[in-house]
Amino acid sequence: MFNLRVFVAEFIGTFALVFIGAGTGVVGLSGLLGVALAHGFVVAVFAYAYGDISGSHINPAVTFGLALNNTIKWGEAVYYWIAQFVGASAAAFVLTVIVESVNLGGIQGGATVGTLTEPAPYSALIVEIILTFFLVNTILHTDVAGKGGALAGLAIGLTLVFAILAGGPMTGASLNPARTFGPALFTGSFKDPMTYVVYFAGPLIGATLAVAAFKFLSSAEIVLPSEASSKPTRRK
Repeated sequence: MFNLRVFVAEFIGTFALVFIGAGTGVVGLSGLLGVALAHGFVVAVFAYAYGDISGSHINPAVTFGLALNNTIKWGEAVYYWIAQFVGASAAAFVLTVIVESVNLGGIQGGATVGTLTEPAPYSALIVEIILTFFLVNTILHTDVAGKGGALAGLAIGLTLVFAILAGGPMTGASLNPARTFGPALFTGSFKDPMTYVVYFAGPLIGATLAVAAFKFLSSAEIVLPSEASSKPTRRK
């Protein structure tokens, strides 16, 4: 069933992520650390602001992972995705209008591309898979499983920060199909088929692997070999 509050929360959150994240890249004065912190702060802040409304996914790969985990229903995931892509596209449009109005050129500096994107797209794909795995892994263990408590939002934001610090130079560290697609509409890269292989397939595969690992790690107590004969493994 469609939930307007969830739709609006995901729209605003994704708009903020793209507008602030891409905007920091366009300005280009804060370097890689500034871009990483901008993205991480937005994710952390909206986790606390809208977490009780929509879970504050603001990322189609996160929504995909939570649907795989049965945290949300697939029918709900559809309007999450619509809100996220529309929010990202709207943010990129507004940012483009602002940038062009002051003769700063386009928003290429806010696009999620790196040194591997064109010359080694399949290496870029692997980077996006690994980094998205880390992000969704943190979300599942700290927020969904409740291990992070009040610090879950901070843990998720910091995971995005270190992912961008590591992967930003290589791929732009998108980890988020909507984050890539919004700016791509205004830089022209949405026409490149490899954009979808690297920045759509990569995060979805990473999310899938994170869910598989989460289910495995959550399925039973870990019993040391010396205890195996006296302490049976208990299913949760």
